[in-house]
Amino acid sequence: MVQSPFTIAVSGKGGTGKTTISSLIIRSLIDLGETPVLAVDADPNANLHEALGITVHETLGSMREEAFTRHIPPGMNRHDYVRFRFRQALVEAKGFDLVAMGRPEGSGCYCFANDLLSECIIQLERDYRYIVIDTEAGMEHISRGTIGMPDMLLIVSDPGARGLRTIARIREIATQLGLEKEKIFVVFNRFKSGTAPVGIGNDLPIAVIPEDHQVEAADLAATPVSQIPADSPARITVLNLAQKIRKYAHEKSEALQ
Repeated sequence: MVQSPFTIAVSGKGGTGKTTISSLIIRSLIDLGETPVLAVDADPNANLHEALGITVHETLGSMREEAFTRHIPPGMNRHDYVRFRFRQALVEAKGFDLVAMGRPEGSGCYCFANDLLSECIIQLERDYRYIVIDTEAGMEHISRGTIGMPDMLLIVSDPGARGLRTIARIREIATQLGLEKEKIFVVFNRFKSGTAPVGIGNDLPIAVIPEDHQVEAADLAATPVSQIPADSPARITVLNLAQKIRKYAHEKSEALQ
């Protein structure tokens, strides 16, 4: 039986470090030998590729529009053409591939295009062990069904009162969309020593990632944050998080057998 991949969606308000965490999770899964990984940049700002140190030449947003505007090659129907272009939009790298969703839809109805994207992702996911999705600030892609329902939702937040309110809002939206509470986890990012993180009810965060000057240095130098040294505090903590993710993935696999 072909096992479906374990899907992790990384959410949170803008500026919390979703992309940094997503890239470090992908790097950690590769370091653990849990390959191949599909990285999905579902943020319209599309900068996950920069954090991973690769180049994106085309996004799915431009592909969707092209499928409606340019002539379909002879012998291809529209569905086959979009699948073909979807494969072309994939960026292949060592241990992972990346696809960028690109900017939101323009005016008009794109229901057909969204259905095609969902279908293409379902076809692609069979090739991967993990899918890591760097989402936009809201839950639009989950509500539209474009990326399906994740096995794990990580809410990235700063350890403060405003962050706690954001966690509560995202949690509420996710459960309303049908995601079980047991699949929703909190990650506190940029934790400063001596600062007590805000409580999140009876739950403990799945990870508390310390403030790391090497992450900041990579951002300032415009170098891939996923390539910070393996012994850096953030990288060590995210590796531990990836080990927990692997445990959940194995438990899911065993439950399906």
